[in-house]
Amino acid sequence: MKSGTPNFVGARLKEAREARGINATSLAEILGITRSAVSLYENGNASPQPEMMEKIAEKLNLPISFFLKPTQEIQMDNPIFYRSMSSATKMARIRAERWFYWLHYKVVPYVREYVTLPKVTIPQVRVPDFHTLSGEDIEIIANNIRHQWGLGDSPVSNMTLLLENNGVIISRIELCADTLDAFSVWCPDDGTPYIILNSDKHSAARSRLDIAHEFAHLVLHSKLNRKQINNSNDFKLIEEQAFRFASAFLVPGATFSRDLYSPSLDAIRTLKAKWLVSIGMMIKRASDLNLISEEQTQRMWINYNRRGWRREEPMDRTMQIETPRLIKKALQLINSEKVQMPEQILTTIGLSPNDIEMIANLNPGYFNEPVESINLKDDYLFNAPDKSLIHDEVDAILNNYNKIHGQ
Repeated sequence: MKSGTPNFVGARLKEAREARGINATSLAEILGITRSAVSLYENGNASPQPEMMEKIAEKLNLPISFFLKPTQEIQMDNPIFYRSMSSATKMARIRAERWFYWLHYKVVPYVREYVTLPKVTIPQVRVPDFHTLSGEDIEIIANNIRHQWGLGDSPVSNMTLLLENNGVIISRIELCADTLDAFSVWCPDDGTPYIILNSDKHSAARSRLDIAHEFAHLVLHSKLNRKQINNSNDFKLIEEQAFRFASAFLVPGATFSRDLYSPSLDAIRTLKAKWLVSIGMMIKRASDLNLISEEQTQRMWINYNRRGWRREEPMDRTMQIETPRLIKKALQLINSEKVQMPEQILTTIGLSPNDIEMIANLNPGYFNEPVESINLKDDYLFNAPDKSLIHDEVDAILNNYNKIHGQ
């Protein structure tokens, strides 16, 4: 019989290590043990003594119970769309996926025990071969979705809120990698689309483009396989299509053409406050729509770089970055209405308070603060599911909010 910690699951140690973005050698140094000892633990060939188990939990900032639960079988044949697939981002991608799995397998299922989330209304375009999608096709698809959602040709005031209200689970997480702007995936086990954004990015306009870019993948590329994503030529085309869709969705061509009163950089700059996208993106949009010539485009980019706007554009410091609110408000509701107390939330989800706060985009230290009632607005209009454990008062509150608005 093995000595050590009863029911210790080695795979959980590897999961925690990868979520923290450290390799086995670094973990060994942190714990003051050998690299081979870490391997024995992770492979299930040895179990840490209670003192070492406490140290592991402390250093990796996770409850001991995390390491004692069986791992979940992950069914993920669907491709995960990243902006960069280079080897330099491999560890960052592994870390990001661990955080995504925690969101998908721990936080979201917990929330769904008490709150019905918005139904998924994201259309998936089925084309025989994505290579055949033209720029004009993509413009039409983006325009059709806008009109289906009642957006017309007006600017989208909050892209994050719009997608959350149409069933996308979104989270902003510290991905600790400049090369990872965001990623997205359809989860086949529950048919839910997810978008994970890098909270290290501090430009609101660029973040909106990241969201729209990932939305494009969810719409256009849901039926692709991993092999196609790993093909460099296909990957480049997929990214170009996603950018074209994002631009068309955020900045409809007909309205933008009327707004652009002059083919100049200053004219484009004045439109940033209206469309809430970067000047750089609008230069590309104007070029795609043939509103400016190749020579004008080149001159704009030269002037753009000369002004230092590649590093920071005007309004970048004043535009407010969109924050996901769906999972945040669901947890706040569960907590404020005392459906479950903070200790129960933490124990059931099985992560550290810091992890849950980041995944759900709650304020740091939220679980240490006094519980306050939240004001349910039209942002998120939840329904109580039949299996809900919510008491009558909260059930009545939730049932009063039974219509989900797109904006």
